[in-house]
This record gives sequence, C-alpha cells and structure tokens, in this order.
Amino acid sequence: MINIRIMTIDDYDGIYELWINTKGMGLNSADDTKDGIEKFLRRNPATNFVACDDGKIVGTILSGHDGRRGYIYHTAVLSEYRNKGIAKMLVDSAMCALEKEGINKAALVVFERNKLGNEFWEKMGFTVRTDIIYRNKNIHEFKRIDT
Repeated sequence: MINIRIMTIDDYDGIYELWINTKGMGLNSADDTKDGIEKFLRRNPATNFVACDDGKIVGTILSGHDGRRGYIYHTAVLSEYRNKGIAKMLVDSAMCALEKEGINKAALVVFERNKLGNEFWEKMGFTVRTDIIYRNKNIHEFKRIDT
C-alpha cells in the first residue's frame, strides 16, 4: 500500500538516492544538498511529499511558491513502481497543497531531452510555453561593480 505524506528533512538520504538514480533528473551541488533542501522545506513546509511503500521512499515531489506562482521540482518515482499512479498522486498532493496556500498556477522545468518526463507532464495537463525564454544565472558567478 502506497502512503503519500509530507516530506521532512529526515527523508533526505532516501530522496537523494532516488534522485541520483532517476534518469533525466538534473541535480546541482548548490541547491540539492541537505542544507539546500532543508532551507526549501522550511520555506515550504506543507507542499512537499514522499510516496512510501512499507516505509521505503519510492517517490518524491518538491513544490513551493513565491506567494504568486507555484513551482514543481524533482518529481521522481522508482522505476519498479512506475505506471501505478504514484506520480499522479504526488502531483495531486502538491497541487492541492499549493491551492490551499492560495496559489492558482504552477510551473515547472523539464529538460528537453527528458522524453519520459515530458510525456508525463503532458498527461498531467502541463502545457509547453513557446512564447517565453527561460533564463538563469548562478549568483555565485555574479560580479558586483562598485561605482
């Protein structure tokens, strides 16, 4: 029986193991550390979930918001547990939690090469935006110019 529950920092080792073994998952050394995830969970305590089977973490979803838009990150299910509706349960849990916090719209980023992930999100009703260009910059690379 699969149990969906709120994620805590005590889940970190299990979720990180799942993430590093999920093809198509993009992790980074700055934000996906235990400290980085703990910071995210403190800011978004009610919107992140794990799926467990007899205590074993078999799925995960990170979601949070900025007060205006919701964002979904690092959704993964162990390969042997896929096609059983677990990812959908995780997405539904995150979307309901975001809605309870007054959020009306959620966004996510999927690598173009992640065919399985893109197919899943399409089935979940997330559309591709072709009218925007996504940009980012590593803050640690930022060089301040003193005037």
